Amino acid sequence: MSETVITVENLSKQYRIGVRERYGCLRESIVKGITAPFQRLRRLGQKPPPEETIWALKDVSFEVQKGEVLGIIGRNGAGKTTLLKVLSRITEPTEGEVRIRGRVASLLEVGTGFHPELTGRENIFLNGAVLGMTRKEIQRKFDEIVAFAEVEKFIDTPVKRYSSGMYVRLAFAVAAHLEPEVLLVDEVLAVGDAEFQKKCLGKMGDVAREGRTVLFVSHNMAATVKLCARGLLLSSGRLVKEGSSRETVDFYLGTSGGRTALNVALDSPERSRGRLVYITGVCGLDGSHNETTGITTGSRCAVAFGFATEAFPLQVRFAFGLIDSMGEYCLHCGSFTLGHNLCLHSSRGWIVCRFARLPLMPGTYSVNFMLQDAGGGVLDYLKNAARLTVRDGDYYGSGRLPGAGMGNVLADYDYSVIPDSLLPRERCAKKEEREWEWLPRQHISNEK
Repeated sequence: MSETVITVENLSKQYRIGVRERYGCLRESIVKGITAPFQRLRRLGQKPPPEETIWALKDVSFEVQKGEVLGIIGRNGAGKTTLLKVLSRITEPTEGEVRIRGRVASLLEVGTGFHPELTGRENIFLNGAVLGMTRKEIQRKFDEIVAFAEVEKFIDTPVKRYSSGMYVRLAFAVAAHLEPEVLLVDEVLAVGDAEFQKKCLGKMGDVAREGRTVLFVSHNMAATVKLCARGLLLSSGRLVKEGSSRETVDFYLGTSGGRTALNVALDSPERSRGRLVYITGVCGLDGSHNETTGITTGSRCAVAFGFATEAFPLQVRFAFGLIDSMGEYCLHCGSFTLGHNLCLHSSRGWIVCRFARLPLMPGTYSVNFMLQDAGGGVLDYLKNAARLTVRDGDYYGSGRLPGAGMGNVLADYDYSVIPDSLLPRERCAKKEEREWEWLPRQHISNEK
């Protein structure tokens, strides 16, 4: 039975927006004390000016189980850092309750808890003591921390002389290696290089497998999906989505303040819209040509793009791409790659691109679409014009698909076992590029 480590109930945090008073001199304090009674009399009967406040968090509730890696995502200002500060007991909540079982280590910014005048060695012991570790525990982990942070040469140098990368490497190494039951990590890995980020993600995975709990705040969606089993999406201080990390990331990337992706794309200042023809709509179609936002792996389906033009008939090219939730192109289709153009014969219509068997893994994909003239000039271009959800399907007829993280594109293939004597031989040694003569299929015995 799983054990609940963190319980958050109706958590809210309010801040007052205002200008901090500046420090005054002694004369100003005396004058203020003398004039204060007269100012109070003058304000009698007057309503005090309303204070402007903001809810950084509002009615947030969730639970985290022992050994779980929870990803917290959202736009800047959504309340992610405020939530971690409340969990770290740096900030008191305005309303609600938080219950945490075990020691908490937090890494909310570069060098959290470090003293700039102390050396790296001294800061390891200082930070470990702050986290509640004994000296023996710190000494046992010391060499491992230094090796992970890659600061062996500079361990006896004051950390104020460290680069930001060295700073965050050492800070993360201390927080991750001193065995807290709960590790809170904010968007600090962005400071490190790619190799260090990879090492940190691996370490947090190790921490989770050891039965400890990690709360991970990041704008790196790929890292969130890879590292976290579950995700929370915050927006304007409220919890708007809770589910698997993939579902939460897809939902986050597919929402734009309540507007559809197509409306946002049509109004985007990045849109390159010409006068001859322009895009009016994007939709997915199932095998019966019914409009849908969800299509199935391996199914017959299509993607349709509406257009309008006043210059028909018109020769055009079209191209569109499907981009996964990590922002990577996984599929590109277009008339140009097939070696021909399209002719638009009416003022309005649809360009329909059909798939006999959709070769994509389940997930959510965004659609980019472009219209070009016959010479390749851009007539209209929509970025992130629509979101298409690909549902789980039986592509291979075996009821199985590759696991998550094994790529997005599926392929038709077979396999064979052949004797060594029947291996393909080089046909022409004179050519720079070798050509191979493959044996007829009847010479190959298929074995499953």
